[in-house]
Amino acid sequence: MQEEFDIIIIGSGLGGLVCANILAREGLSVLVLEKNQQFGGNLQTFSRDKIIFDTGVHYIGGLLPGQNLHKYFHYLGISDKLKMQRMDIDGYDFVTFDDDPNEYPFAQGADNFVAQLSQFFPNEEAAIKTYVEKMNLICESFPLYKVELDEKPVSNEDLMLLKASEVIDELTENKKLKAVLAGTNFLYAGIQNKTPFYVHSLSINSYIESAWRCVNGGSQISKLLIKEIRNLGGKVLKHKKITSISVNENGLVEFVKTADGSIYKGKRFISNIDPKKTLELIENFPLRKSYKRRINESEDTISSFSLYITLKTNSFPYLKHNYYHFKNEEKVWSSIDYEEKNWPESYMVSFSAKSENDGWADGISVLTYMRYEEVEKWKDTFNTVAEKDERGSEYERFKEEKTEVLIKELEKKFPNIRDCIQSTYVATPLTYRDYIGSTSGCMYGFTKDADFPLKNYLPPRTKIPNLFLTGQCISMHGILGVTIGAILTCSELIGRKHLIDKINSAYNLERNP
Repeated sequence: MQEEFDIIIIGSGLGGLVCANILAREGLSVLVLEKNQQFGGNLQTFSRDKIIFDTGVHYIGGLLPGQNLHKYFHYLGISDKLKMQRMDIDGYDFVTFDDDPNEYPFAQGADNFVAQLSQFFPNEEAAIKTYVEKMNLICESFPLYKVELDEKPVSNEDLMLLKASEVIDELTENKKLKAVLAGTNFLYAGIQNKTPFYVHSLSINSYIESAWRCVNGGSQISKLLIKEIRNLGGKVLKHKKITSISVNENGLVEFVKTADGSIYKGKRFISNIDPKKTLELIENFPLRKSYKRRINESEDTISSFSLYITLKTNSFPYLKHNYYHFKNEEKVWSSIDYEEKNWPESYMVSFSAKSENDGWADGISVLTYMRYEEVEKWKDTFNTVAEKDERGSEYERFKEEKTEVLIKELEKKFPNIRDCIQSTYVATPLTYRDYIGSTSGCMYGFTKDADFPLKNYLPPRTKIPNLFLTGQCISMHGILGVTIGAILTCSELIGRKHLIDKINSAYNLERNP
């Protein structure tokens, strides 16, 4: 007789793995099904010339004891096993511009953040302090950000309507300071006069609390979570691409089917894949057109072009900070709407953290915006390690040309970078689409709009009573956002008070054994 699982989770991104971990701790039988060769979604890494590169997670915030992500990871059984490297205290991120030699720091610690940035803007200390206070106020309004219980998702609904660009504009008349404070908006694909300030705050504030790199890559998070899930009796399988979600005559999901013909029966199901893809897989259930339209018409965030550089030995110093670089301060909000002839108008630079730090970098990741339309002519190709296919010589030429343009931009900031390059590798929106499974290779799920705060809001519950959603389209993107989204999903199954009490009790027990 075929085994029936209490919980079947489609996709092994962070949201799915956190849900599996939490629910396995409740004594439920859990099965996670992943289509790829590697588990982890955006936590996946790859290796070139023996150098490990992250595909989606370049740094993490809130990991000091007592901080939010530390509490969540402690409950999940992984906080003491992570190999992390603290980034520079006085500047974990630097915002820079072609036409300005200064490097403007984002420092760890609220007071230190104000102190370090005020050195460049001595007359603006009050504005910088107000900026930090406003972000804190927003974060305080999200109970799960503080690992606290509140049945209302947001204490003050007016905060949802604040726009990031407007809040920053109102702080000061200083144009350069405005540009700097908005300068890490690649973290959430910020759009002027649209992106809510709460998205800005939740994306950035936990880094100010503490900022870390994963030594030898973020895939350690998925590996540790899977080890815990299996220790708790759960199953995690790869090369299991879901081809259908079958709904019975009672309107409940009965089983999922995979590409190899396997059928997996379950009592409840959680989809950790793109909600649009989830809808495509549902069989035998007439979802209301308005519900389908709402999901299918949700606007995806933009995608990216990622350049991975392996470096010659001892050629480029290892830096414990990232760079967010712009052609000029005018491009801070507009580089997302780049003209192809001026691409790229901004980029982010991050360094691969390794276990033995000899002071030299061995790998650099450079990320910049790219619209899916630029690669749409190859949309009918599909290429992953699990399902190999070539996209053709024209696509290879496209990547080479874009790589050269991006390296030329890099040389303006790092004049000797070309001489340090050993080899380069590229990911385009198609790469993200194929590995992550999002419709357009989007970076951060659905776009959030302060004018329509509920338009792209997706609750974990679907119109099918035993099918739930998790991942970056629920709540927020990023390690913290997706972890909180998984808490919201699991709360629908086991109760929020029960879960938050257990998370806090586990942390308090660690402090006071």
